[in-house]
Amino acid sequence: MAHLGEVARLFLRLGFTAFGGPAAHIALMEDEVVNRRKWIDRQQFLDLVAAVNFIPGPNSTELAIHLGLLRAGWKGLIVAGVCFIAPAMLIILPIGWLYVHYGQLPQVAGPLMGIRACMIAIIASAMWRFAKTGIRDRFTAAIAMAAAVAGFVMMLPRFRVPQAELIILGAAAFLGAMRYGGWRGENRIPLAAIPTTFAAGAAALGVSAKFVHLGLFFLKVGATLFGSGYVLVSYLRGGLVDDRQWLTPQQLTDAVAVGQFTPGPLLTTATFIGYILGHQWAGQRGAIAGGMIATAAIFFPSFCFVAILGPLWNRFRGNQRIRGALDGMNAAVVALILVVSFTLGRESILGFATASIMGICLILLLKWNINSTWLILGSALAGWLLHGAGPA
Repeated sequence: MAHLGEVARLFLRLGFTAFGGPAAHIALMEDEVVNRRKWIDRQQFLDLVAAVNFIPGPNSTELAIHLGLLRAGWKGLIVAGVCFIAPAMLIILPIGWLYVHYGQLPQVAGPLMGIRACMIAIIASAMWRFAKTGIRDRFTAAIAMAAAVAGFVMMLPRFRVPQAELIILGAAAFLGAMRYGGWRGENRIPLAAIPTTFAAGAAALGVSAKFVHLGLFFLKVGATLFGSGYVLVSYLRGGLVDDRQWLTPQQLTDAVAVGQFTPGPLLTTATFIGYILGHQWAGQRGAIAGGMIATAAIFFPSFCFVAILGPLWNRFRGNQRIRGALDGMNAAVVALILVVSFTLGRESILGFATASIMGICLILLLKWNINSTWLILGSALAGWLLHGAGPA
C-alpha cells in the first residue's frame, strides 16, 4: 500500500503540473522516477519510452500507466493512469462551463508563456541525460545522427510523411537488431482486444444514442491513434467536423487550445469536446456525462494495451534481438527529442524574456537539479509578471 500511495501522489502532482505535451511529460517522469525516486534505471526508462511508441494511444499516458504497474502492480497501473488523467479533466470541465455560457476561453497567455519556456529547459536537460545512456558507442551515435537528420528533413513541408516518428524508430529498431543480435520477426507484442460491449452497457444505463456514438468514436480514436497526441487533430477534424458535423472548425480549434494550455495529456481535449456536445444534446447534466464518457473512452484502450504488454516486458527485454532493437530505438529517441526541442523552442522562445526564463531554468536543472514543479510554478509567475512588460 505504501508503494500505491507513492504512485498516487506522484502522478496526481504530475497531472496538475505536467504542461508542454508528450516530450515534456516524459522528461518530468524521468526526473521523478529515475533521478529522484530511483524506481528504475535510465536504461529501463528509455526502453519503455521506445516501446510505448509502438502501441496505439498517448505515449506519455501509457508511460505513466506502465510505471505505475512496475511500481505497485495492477492497482498501480490503474492508480497511475487515473491520477495522471483526472486533474486535466477536473480543470477542463469548469473551462467547458465558462465556454458554453460566455463563448470564450480564459486568458492565460502570460503564465503559459513562462511555462512553455520552462518546459523547453526540462526537455533539454532530459535529452542530455538520455544521451549519456542511450548513445553507447559509435554505432548508436551514428543512428542518433541519422535519426536527427531524418527528423529535421521530415519537418519540411515537401518531405513531410504520416507517422514519421514510427518510420524513424522502426528503422532504428531494425538496424539495432541486425547489429546486436540478428533479426527474425518471431517475437511479437500482442495488442489488446477492445471490448465490444461498450454500446450495450451504455444503452443499459439509459444513455441516448448520441452519447453511445460519442463513446464509440473516442474509443476508436484511443485504440488506433499512433504517435504523439498532436495527431489527434486530424482524427477529430475528419470524424467530428467533416463527417458528423457535430463541431464547427472554431470549436475544434478552441478544444485543441484547451488541451494545450491545461496540464496533462493532450487527449483530454476529448473532455472539452464531450462537454460541449453533451451540453448541446442534454443541457448541463448531459455536459458532465459527455465529458466523462469521452475521457473514459479515449483512454480506456491505453490501459488495455499496457496491461497486456506489462507482464511480458521483462521477457522481451531479455531477448538478444529485441535488446538490440531497443538499443537502436533508444538512440533514435534521443535524436527525436532533439528535434522536438528545436521545434518547440522555435515556437516558444520568441524574445529576451522567454529566452531568459529558459536559460535560468536550464542552469537550475543541470547545476542544482531543482525540482521541476517549483520551476514550473516560478516560470508561470515570471511569465505573468513579464507579459505586460512588452513582447515576450
